[in-house]
This record gives sequence, C-alpha cells and structure tokens, in this order.
Amino acid sequence: MATSLRIRRRLGSCNVRTHPGTEVGHDGPAQEVEVKYLIFDSQAVIGQLTARGVSMSAAVHQDDQAYAPVGWAYDQPKIGVPFARLRTQDGRHLFTVKKPLDNEMACLEHESEVADREQMHAALLAMGFYPTVRIVKTRRAGALGDLSLCVDEVEHAGVFLEVERLVPAGESGEAAQRRLDEFVRSLGVPVERTTDTYDSLIRAALLARV
Repeated sequence: MATSLRIRRRLGSCNVRTHPGTEVGHDGPAQEVEVKYLIFDSQAVIGQLTARGVSMSAAVHQDDQAYAPVGWAYDQPKIGVPFARLRTQDGRHLFTVKKPLDNEMACLEHESEVADREQMHAALLAMGFYPTVRIVKTRRAGALGDLSLCVDEVEHAGVFLEVERLVPAGESGEAAQRRLDEFVRSLGVPVERTTDTYDSLIRAALLARV
C-alpha cells in the first residue's frame, strides 16, 4: 500500500486513494474536485449510500487549523492562492496545501504526515502564512468506485456530505463538479449545496452570532 494512501486512511481524509497524480491514468498532476452539501437527515443519507454498496467508516474526531498567506483576506478571491491546513486525528498530524483552480473546491493538493504539529505551525508562520479558522468535526468516510464520500458533523456549521474525485489538472473542475452533483441529487434525499469551504462557513456562522 502506498505511503500516501496509508496516511489518508489513518488521518480520515475524504479521499482514500493514492496521492494526486498517481492513479488517474496520466503522468501529470491531478486536482481534487469536490462538492459539498448541508444535510438535514444524516441517517437517511448514510442509508442511501449503504444501499449503493458504500461502507462508511466509524466516526473519527478531527481538529484542523486553516492558514492563509499573509496579505490575503476573506473578501478576496481564492483562485490561484495557496492555503494550508494542519490536521490532528488520533495523535497523528497531517499537513496539507491546496491551491484552488476553477473554484475553491477544485484544487491542486499536496500533503504529508508530520511529526510535530507545533513545529509545523511555527514553520508556516515563518513561511508567511497566518492562522485563520479552527475546524473541529466528526467524520465518517467511504468510497464508491472513484468517488470518495464523507459525512461530517462540523462544530458551528452543521452536518455535511462531501463527495470528491480526482481528475487530471487540465480537465474542467466545474464539469467534474456537475457530474458529482448529479450523483448526489440521485440519492433522493433533501440537501442544500454550498460552494464555501468549512473555514468560510464557520467564520460566517461565528460572525453572525456577534
């Protein structure tokens, strides 16, 4: 089993396949494309996924810290901007950098497990990033063919379904997202699509309470 695959499974990534660029039938990099939905009945969603042969994992707790480059703010575009994340799950730490392409849910991604979260945090500050939003959630993950699926209960934001797949970097992320949306709609359960990432959703929810 590839090292990156082991990392993703241990640390509860929604994408449980190998690292982008190694499994989509080409020699270049791949992008991670996803769609996200607020869901109102997680058991109904999981029931529909189970009926299609998806085996969802046990729930895991994830503690994420999001980072942005110094000089970037939430009223600015995300396309082409690198964003970082540190995740802790079961005492292990995952460092991820994503750069949005077509939109903020179609990204080039690089990630690696790190030994020391605090030292990686200090390194990010030294590299010109600053911490933005903490994301704490409970995640269950599964796979169906080339799709990766997660049901996430996110503090301050709600319960969400994420569906992801990897596509070549030169392929339209928006076209891939349309196909993912068709799959989610075919489940026949009430959902509300969002184009915001978890950090943006949590930030908006907390600001609304002020």
